[in-house]
Amino acid sequence: MENNKFIIYQIFTRLFGNSTPACTYNGDITENGCGKMNDITNKALQEIRKLGTTHIWYTGVIEHATQTDYTAYGIRKDHPAIVKGKAGSPYAIKDYYDIDPNLAVSVPDRMQEFEKLVKRTHNNGMKVIIDFVPNHVSRQYHSDQLPDGVAPLGGHDNPDYAFSPYNNFYYIPHTELHGQFDMKAGEVVPYREYPAKATGNDRFDAYPNVTDWYETVKLNYGVDYMNGRNCCFSPNPDTWMKMLEILQFWASKGVDGFRCDMAELVPVEFWEWVIPRVKDDYPELIFIAEIYNPDEYRNYLFRGKFDYLYDKVGLYDTLRNITCGYDSAATITPCWQNLDSIQDKMLNFLENHDEQRIASHFFAGNARKALPALIVSTCMNTNPMMIYFGQEFGELGMDSEGFSGLDGRTTIFDYWSVDSIRRWRNEGTFDGKLLSEEEKQLQQTYRKILTLCLEEKAIAKGLFFDLMYVNYENWKFNSHKQYAFLRKYESELLIVLVNFDLQPVEIAVNLPSHAFDLMKIPQQETVEAVDLLSGKKENISLLPYKPMETTIGRYGGKILKINL
Repeated sequence: MENNKFIIYQIFTRLFGNSTPACTYNGDITENGCGKMNDITNKALQEIRKLGTTHIWYTGVIEHATQTDYTAYGIRKDHPAIVKGKAGSPYAIKDYYDIDPNLAVSVPDRMQEFEKLVKRTHNNGMKVIIDFVPNHVSRQYHSDQLPDGVAPLGGHDNPDYAFSPYNNFYYIPHTELHGQFDMKAGEVVPYREYPAKATGNDRFDAYPNVTDWYETVKLNYGVDYMNGRNCCFSPNPDTWMKMLEILQFWASKGVDGFRCDMAELVPVEFWEWVIPRVKDDYPELIFIAEIYNPDEYRNYLFRGKFDYLYDKVGLYDTLRNITCGYDSAATITPCWQNLDSIQDKMLNFLENHDEQRIASHFFAGNARKALPALIVSTCMNTNPMMIYFGQEFGELGMDSEGFSGLDGRTTIFDYWSVDSIRRWRNEGTFDGKLLSEEEKQLQQTYRKILTLCLEEKAIAKGLFFDLMYVNYENWKFNSHKQYAFLRKYESELLIVLVNFDLQPVEIAVNLPSHAFDLMKIPQQETVEAVDLLSGKKENISLLPYKPMETTIGRYGGKILKINL
């Protein structure tokens, strides 16, 4: 059986190394500082590896629009009207072939600093994932580092056509952009775009507003959205060729995978064409799709050739609702059943840069409340799990940083410092001395759970069996607050139990005859089990006609291991 289990640690690179203790609301880089790639030292990587990390997703490393002036280094200045926040969105790519100058200690050497970061990561036993943003670019996209022989995006476009398969952009011909937002943003001269281009979130007019992705323009993959979504894929649209060149460029830098932003906004035919071509030269590369439409999951996996998809609208939303008390733990079962045979191709997570922090007032308000959800996410199947930096400390995400207001998220638009990460780093020592005892304990719990995922074969590549259907009417098992399942590999059996309740519970769990037959479990009146989370031993029954009894703490769980 293929082993898909790995752990991704997502780092928002600009924020990771920033040690500024008290940042200014909407402050610029001089006031608030900025983390650098060089801040991700060997020591940092060693500590991240201890968490069980196998892959690091360095978010925001490719050059994007910013309000910081780098014209002294030959980089064109962006008009602030079309940059979100002082630092800018990492998803408004300004040059597909360059590294964000914000991240470099020496701006002229920014690519070399990135290459050294990739090498350091590999030397510390982990792989590198970066973003590939295929759907849109910044409104003032311009490649200063375009490789020789590569044509620039839009360089041969005919803006007299709203759509042409030979154009890289969509246009609103003979019409100037009239954004429904401040087109000056403090400048004397307003931003001007003529003719206007279509906006990144599929807005095909000249009037984007503040709720749109107004800082971006959409790329043309051969779909005529304005005329019935007619497709022109033969010959291959010019944008396809340019994106292939970009993927090959970064693969040549030693990256091991791409997290593909808003992949479902790009036609599946493109992915079907490009991913095999990249893998011809780099067969070990992985492609992860950010996708939110379950009706398209199989299309993007089997036709589009993606390795993994985001499991946001399924498991993430389900576990969030249970953690917050809005839903029953019994809803986990239909959640995985809806995925059926593709469950092992889903990337699980409880936090990322788009989502609210667990500990924020907008989510659970307490990081420990999500530990049952963490156990379920990491242990119920063989698929990968992702952690967002600071999640393991219970980062609050309750700052109002500037463009990013008080919303329970860590900003992706502003120059800022992440409190828990800054204290954990402790001026580069990574000794954690400035963390509270509660934060240290949470980190240890994350470390225990995540490393178990890799060490225990039953989790990494074993069979899964949901126990809920025989416990719905069990008076000593509250199916609204508890969830139970089995994992088995060869002679090792795990009984995984979680309690979403704020009270500790005594439970009795029914084990069905079908589980004994399917998983070839020998029946035993009494057997010794060890809880892999606490190290404590207990005697339990392993019979189809007698419930297994145990206790679980508040917001807790057990992973009982039995050697058969």
